[in-house]
Amino acid sequence: MKRLAFPIRNLKEIYRDPLSLVFGIGFPLVILFLLSAIQANIPVDLFRIDRLIPGIAVFGLSFISLFSGMLIAKDRSTSFLVRLFTAPLTASDYITGYTLPLIPMAFLQVLVCFIAAFFLGLPVNANLFLTIVVLLPSVILFIGIGLLAGSVFNDKQVGGICGALLTNLSAWLSGTWFDLSLVGGWFKEIAYMLPFAHAVDAGRAAISGDYGSIFPHTWWVIGYAVGIMVLAIFAFKQKMNGETA
Repeated sequence: MKRLAFPIRNLKEIYRDPLSLVFGIGFPLVILFLLSAIQANIPVDLFRIDRLIPGIAVFGLSFISLFSGMLIAKDRSTSFLVRLFTAPLTASDYITGYTLPLIPMAFLQVLVCFIAAFFLGLPVNANLFLTIVVLLPSVILFIGIGLLAGSVFNDKQVGGICGALLTNLSAWLSGTWFDLSLVGGWFKEIAYMLPFAHAVDAGRAAISGDYGSIFPHTWWVIGYAVGIMVLAIFAFKQKMNGETA
């Protein structure tokens, strides 16, 4: 019960800012409808809905990083965590406490994107539900990025890193807006060294029924998600030791 109290507190803290929640869910929808409108007026399949929606879902998760990073950074700036460090919890307990309430929020965001895509012509079948499951490692990845940033930087720095830098990285290096092969070269190589393009390709493989191509990409995302979560726990532990020393 003591371990549940902290996630419940964080859940309440998240829902105290409904405007940010609406923006985090609504902005990806605006992009989805805009690109779908462009697709309806051009003769080539540049933004076909079954290829577009996995990318939009991954791009939308970048706002979850901003939520998680700001949450932990604000707790640090208000000295809330200093008082909380008297509780018998480990660094992994704290990181878990921040992660758990963000997971349903992230899935709500993904679900809303797919519901909107249904009205734009996306067929509903078993592959659609598989795609949502395949995006789970991406959910953990983006939450972890925010928690790592929030454990290291202050709230203003988190706003720049997770708000401006991460959203642009996840947009341009994921292949959401254009085929990375069109650019090729070092740009494509860098994109596939990062997890964002792999997350989008895994979603596209799932939604198209190309099951054999899911895991080669998903393993990249899982590896990054686990690694970043471990780094977040380590960074948070260092902060704990510094604050309680």
